[in-house]
Amino acid sequence: MIYRWIAALLGGGLAVNALVMLARPLGWYDAVPGVPLTGPFNIHFVRDIGMAYLVVTLGLGWFAWRPAQGWPALVCAAAFLGLHAAIHVGDASCGGNVWRDLIRDFPGVFLPALITAWIAWANRPAPAPAPSHAVAKEA
Repeated sequence: MIYRWIAALLGGGLAVNALVMLARPLGWYDAVPGVPLTGPFNIHFVRDIGMAYLVVTLGLGWFAWRPAQGWPALVCAAAFLGLHAAIHVGDASCGGNVWRDLIRDFPGVFLPALITAWIAWANRPAPAPAPSHAVAKEA
């Protein structure tokens, strides 16, 4: 049950981020630490990523509401967040201060990815039992 609550809370926070990206892209761009360092403002790009985050929140929300049915969507949310975090690792490794960049991005990029992956892993379905094939013996 705690996983469902964590997914719902994380999804709510990421939904706020997504909606701000969609409704106030320039305000979001200026407010989030490190974002202006990634290049010039591009309204289309910010809104694209906002939509991706909205999909992530739907995956987290579906899992929170109906864990068994929503688990595949949760895995997709974890995949996006993990790949997004990997891009940040790559960008940080090319920058002037790797640790500063990683620490700056930890709460908003790495932590949501880690939490979502942890929830998905902890709630993975049990493996299906192997089918038993009766072998007919010839007399």
